Amino acid sequence: MCGDKFDESVTPVASNGVNIPAGLMGLDIGPKTAATFAKVIEDSKVVVWNGPMGVFEWEKFQNGTREVALALTRCKGTTVVGGGDSAAAMAKFKLESQVSHVSTGGGASMELLEGKDLPGIKVIRNP
Repeated sequence: MCGDKFDESVTPVASNGVNIPAGLMGLDIGPKTAATFAKVIEDSKVVVWNGPMGVFEWEKFQNGTREVALALTRCKGTTVVGGGDSAAAMAKFKLESQVSHVSTGGGASMELLEGKDLPGIKVIRNP
């Protein structure tokens, strides 16, 4: 879903593929992409989500993020939402209690999963 400017009043324009037409910017994923993501999420054993799909704060561009959030609630596996914007999206849609874990520490969570040493964890392990 595209718009011709970064403005809440913009009229959404659907793109029919992966290429965004000249003069437009991507502001959300479209319904086909949301459905594809939802199917993968629902069939997964573990999902770690960091980052909304679009400008979920604007009603016209919240559908992709909402559909991904709802798919997380239908997943039978472990569902972890990380990052301030993702946590805010879960709260906006009142879904935060329907996933395994929500954290505002998105970047740190990703680094921990990558196996990097986090300063706070390092101090606890090696006082």
